[in-house]
Amino acid sequence: MKIFTSILVVLALALIVFNITLLDFNHLFDSKNSIALIGIVASICAVLILLIFKISKKIEERTK
Repeated sequence: MKIFTSILVVLALALIVFNITLLDFNHLFDSKNSIALIGIVASICAVLILLIFKISKKIEERTK
């Protein structure tokens, strides 16, 4: 499970980098950039959820 969550974190980080490359920084809040911005926010949420999951698994292992 540790390897799987680590792979998912790496994939989410790769999606963040990919979506950053799609952004037009001159017109950041234009309608073309909305999908890239949503992708970045969703990937950040996924990373945070996965890191919380990993921390909860570590706590669960220590309390057993």
